[in-house]
Amino acid sequence: MSAGALIDTNVLAYSYDTGEPHKREQAMSIVARLAGTGQAALTTQVLGEHHWVIRRRFTRRFTAAEAAEQTAALSRAFPVYDTTLTVVLEALRGTVRYQMPYYDAQIWAVARVNHIPLVLSEDFSDGAVIEGVRFADPFADGFDLEACLGA
Repeated sequence: MSAGALIDTNVLAYSYDTGEPHKREQAMSIVARLAGTGQAALTTQVLGEHHWVIRRRFTRRFTAAEAAEQTAALSRAFPVYDTTLTVVLEALRGTVRYQMPYYDAQIWAVARVNHIPLVLSEDFSDGAVIEGVRFADPFADGFDLEACLGA
């Protein structure tokens, strides 16, 4: 059984961003609501990016050990999908056909290959659907997580 949504790195990152209080609150709410439910998943790419972001992006930088523990905690709270050869080839197809940047295409490809119908990210056009994968910006006005998940 596939998860109902993939969570992109930006959602996780905003949960640490004290400079964006509205986005931080929204991101923390989404992560808290979905952790441990099996309704949402992460990718190996997202976990790696998460580790990098919390070590370098914010005023309060995590040590390597702190960042590793935070990232490992996420891997325990959510199913994690690997970046397989099939995913890489599908992402490459997405870069050609839809002119997506590679790492965005890789998120889309994981969702498509694993039949995950929704990606939560601010990096795509809110409401866009590409080959059965829908994108929702969780920071857009009127965002409703339950509606997006079909609950």
